[in-house]
Amino acid sequence: MERITRREFLRCMAAGLGALTAGELLAACGRGATITPTHLPPPVLVPPAETEIAASSPEPSSTTPPEYPDLVVARGGEPRELVRQALERLGGIGRFVHNGDDVIVKPNICVAYNTYEYAATTNPWVVAALVELCWEAGAGRVRVMDNPFGGTAEEAYARSGIQDQVVAAGGEMEVMAGYKFVMTDVPQGLDLGQCAVYGDVLSADVVIDVPIAKHHSLARLTLGMKNLMGVIARREMIHANLGQRIADLTSLIHPALTVVDAVRILMAGGPTGGNLADVRQLDTVIASADIVAADSYATTLFGLLPDDLDYIRAGAAMGLGRSDLANLKIEEIALGA
Repeated sequence: MERITRREFLRCMAAGLGALTAGELLAACGRGATITPTHLPPPVLVPPAETEIAASSPEPSSTTPPEYPDLVVARGGEPRELVRQALERLGGIGRFVHNGDDVIVKPNICVAYNTYEYAATTNPWVVAALVELCWEAGAGRVRVMDNPFGGTAEEAYARSGIQDQVVAAGGEMEVMAGYKFVMTDVPQGLDLGQCAVYGDVLSADVVIDVPIAKHHSLARLTLGMKNLMGVIARREMIHANLGQRIADLTSLIHPALTVVDAVRILMAGGPTGGNLADVRQLDTVIASADIVAADSYATTLFGLLPDDLDYIRAGAAMGLGRSDLANLKIEEIALGA
């Protein structure tokens, strides 16, 4: 309703003396009435036709959410295509990465000693494929990083071959600056109460874990859960009660997606390797939203069972994922078939 001044109101009072209602009074002022006169009968409300009701009421959805495999294993192709096919069967990268997301991809780039052929570091083309997929999903930023213990990060990034492939795919290689490690509580930790974690990993929208499957002299195998040790400082503190503390760390980071590189696996001499006789080429990639499930399947590549690794047992016990392979929905695809 348009407002009137006090002077106009008094003028209208004189002009509209004798008006029975506020509506008539305002009409005397030349204003549109918004109140129904009390001396008129109330309006009759006519219910809308059934067809109008049907048109305005949304139909109940008959679609059900799609069911995805718990885990996908792709074999027999080039690394890039193995990743793409595995992710497609898992529901697509769009399940994990959305428009504008800040994504961190965490491969294993532990040392600067050898090239990727020695299977101590993640296959460069596996990492590059994930960077490409993230961009295709509309990511706002895609960074790749690790905290090597042998050689500098710059040396390890270059020697592994990962830097060249990531840059070619449009991603960033980030050297993990010491000042960005932040002492952080581990709320679900059963033995690890605090650790210094790289802050950007905690604040990223999406973390993708991309370990290489390899032998480890202390943990038996390095897989997805153990690969997360690369996002903390003073990793030696994890070595006491290693299995439980790796599981505790996983409860804090818990990647959205784990892609295990088993293109080449290191059967002995880990974690640094150095002997090509210890390398076995499998041309395989394992992908899952469940890091415990991914690690559990990867143990079978070495003739082991999930319960053979302390950190898998601890992670399953904490409810971080599933290790009961017999009850998981596993899809295996052969690219060469």
